[in-house]
Amino acid sequence: MHAVVVEQVGGPEALHYKEIPKPTPRSGEALIKIGAAGVNFIDVYYRTGLYKKDTPFTVGQEGAGAIEAFGEGTGSATQGFKVGDRVVFAFLAGAYAEYAAVPIDKLIPVPDGVSYADACVAMVQGMTAHYLSHDTYPIKDGDTVLVHAAAGGVGQLLVQMAKMRGGRVIGTVGSEEKAKLARADGADETIDYTKQDFEAEVKRLTGGKGVPVVYDGVGKTTFEKGLNCLRPRGYMVLYGASSGPVPPFDLSVLAAKGSLYVTRPTLVSYTQTREELLSRAGAVLEMIKSKKLRIRHGGDYKLQDAQRAHEDLHARKTMGKLILLP
Repeated sequence: MHAVVVEQVGGPEALHYKEIPKPTPRSGEALIKIGAAGVNFIDVYYRTGLYKKDTPFTVGQEGAGAIEAFGEGTGSATQGFKVGDRVVFAFLAGAYAEYAAVPIDKLIPVPDGVSYADACVAMVQGMTAHYLSHDTYPIKDGDTVLVHAAAGGVGQLLVQMAKMRGGRVIGTVGSEEKAKLARADGADETIDYTKQDFEAEVKRLTGGKGVPVVYDGVGKTTFEKGLNCLRPRGYMVLYGASSGPVPPFDLSVLAAKGSLYVTRPTLVSYTQTREELLSRAGAVLEMIKSKKLRIRHGGDYKLQDAQRAHEDLHARKTMGKLILLP
């Protein structure tokens, strides 16, 4: 089979499309014939070495497809799944491939009417938007929230979920085209950070009070000014670093700015049990199936074009979910 492998960490050129042995599922695993794989910034973090992983490794943290076989010795421990069932998975390296061997307890059923590509959206990006808006800082009716990169993969979904919860959304974007997308998803206000000072605009839009929460997946270039957008006892929710990691800073700054909170959550921490994984993924998949959540693909690429997908993602040329198709 073919897969996208990193033999030495680095830029997009580190992604190699090559033939490797087809995996053999062990007891408790299922062999998945992958129909779609999602592209996420976490893949970039592993590719560059920001997140450590032994090389060589097959890239990709989420995929969807059909069960082709179960590992020998699995017996009745199939969690109710059978050969041919449509499933999706996340948090497991190896999705940029034609096949993957996946622990059965990590598989999530894909409802009828939801495509493999859309099911991938529900995983890393969809569940991230869900835990951010429902748990890390549960948005309350009437809250004004700041969402950075509001037209990005997570941003689009987070804007919509924030609106579902009754929030007023201020979204930062990098162009008028992205501003239109953010407004289409429900953003009440958009700020083009290439033309406007987002800190000054947030203060203007909130009458100088600031917001109770900033959702920041950008990191280095937005973090410090984002703190200045918070009201006293506000929450800085730093869930990504697309512009680079935030440098170390003096925690006493949080006191000086109004007893602020800073958290660096991860999706793994919000899906620690199978029950929580099924509940969170199921909630997002149901939003997709019922059309309550608008899904926008930023691009569909052939598996062999993974390098180009990473280049486009890093250059922020895309607006929505990037999908690789084996």
